[in-house]
Amino acid sequence: MKLIAISINHKTAPVELRESVFLNEDEVRSFIQSSKENLLKEGLVLSTCNRTEIFGIPTNSELTHSQLQNLLLNFKPSQNIQEDHFQKFVSRDAVKHLFNVASGVDSLLIGDNQIFRQVKDSFQIAEETNFAGYLMRRVFDYAIRAGKRAISETGISDGAVTVSYAAVQLTEKIFSNLNRKSALVIGAGETGEIAAKHLIDKGIAHLTVTNRTLEKAEKLADALQAKIIPFAGFKDSLHKFDIIISATASPEVLIRKDDVEKAMRKRNYDLMVLMDIAIPRDIDPETKKIDYVFYHDMDSLNIIVEQNLAKRKSEIPKVEKIIEEELNNFFEWYNSLQAAPAIKELHDLFEEIRADEVEKNKNRFNAQDQEKLEIVTKRIINKLLHQPTIELRKAGDSSTHPDEAVAKIGIIKELFGINKKPKQGNSEPDKS
Repeated sequence: MKLIAISINHKTAPVELRESVFLNEDEVRSFIQSSKENLLKEGLVLSTCNRTEIFGIPTNSELTHSQLQNLLLNFKPSQNIQEDHFQKFVSRDAVKHLFNVASGVDSLLIGDNQIFRQVKDSFQIAEETNFAGYLMRRVFDYAIRAGKRAISETGISDGAVTVSYAAVQLTEKIFSNLNRKSALVIGAGETGEIAAKHLIDKGIAHLTVTNRTLEKAEKLADALQAKIIPFAGFKDSLHKFDIIISATASPEVLIRKDDVEKAMRKRNYDLMVLMDIAIPRDIDPETKKIDYVFYHDMDSLNIIVEQNLAKRKSEIPKVEKIIEEELNNFFEWYNSLQAAPAIKELHDLFEEIRADEVEKNKNRFNAQDQEKLEIVTKRIINKLLHQPTIELRKAGDSSTHPDEAVAKIGIIKELFGINKKPKQGNSEPDKS
């Protein structure tokens, strides 16, 4: 199978180089058109903050990885990207790499579910741009199946491996569920935004955002359909929230112990969770001494993250086994593409010979015996073809070395002269 792929990713290049060749959705669509015009019959383009990858079936068997790299670098010029910033794959290795990506074992964060969705989105674009041909559809089907099995049959995606998610996940465990709880996120930067999104995903009933810069708070609140409170007076509203997650870049403590004590008195000491995911800390760690207050900072959350990451890494061998199974399943199917036509051609050849001989000799039999002749000769042909058919199917089921399967099918076809079958009307050599 001539599937070719290139990848520039978090393992091969720093973030500034990955950013330089990142393709947004419109650029992906445009790049696909350029690929179809020049190099690839069908394929898939995946571009995220951590990787840009191109998979394709070449229009010309002589296509090289360098040509594919040049196509990308001409489309997104980058002076600093070198040859060794790319990984290169072909055939089985290319399919396996896509399975690894979809399953989360090749992610910057092991078991990251986001990449699974990104692979699906990339294939959707390939479909919409008529870039997903017959072969790539099947490659995608098996890649998605590998990814789904990795998520459902292993713990590769279990537990939080980012501090923002760990904070929200721990909060959910404390309250059992969040669908009747209110939360305040202090800080609308990247960390605060991620935490806010996780809260929404977990079904938080009421979300409020505050930030020194009102415009950033409004932007995040609009995106998540959250409320806003002014930063200058947010401490007066602390008692209204069951959950407070703080993620600012403040050089000094924002919430002191007496602020929380005052809020707890107004809450009649109803349970409150404080998650400080800022460096330096936004919340006075002494607040953990207050009754009915659960306090966690980066140190305690990082311990949870490291434990979860270790658990995910321990699941990698299980995922690799699934990937190998689905890889073998795919190539069983792929090899059957070559076996099935050979089986049909073999049966067609023998049937043509049988029918021809019966036609020549049927007048030697009466009408009743002619029917028997049809039945008997068909049975003979079926028995003669039984073992060759089994061998062809075995070759089609070969999952380890596709080239060996192709060779075996070729030998059987040559043995029976399938490739040398004379055209109709030319069964006798020209003697003129």
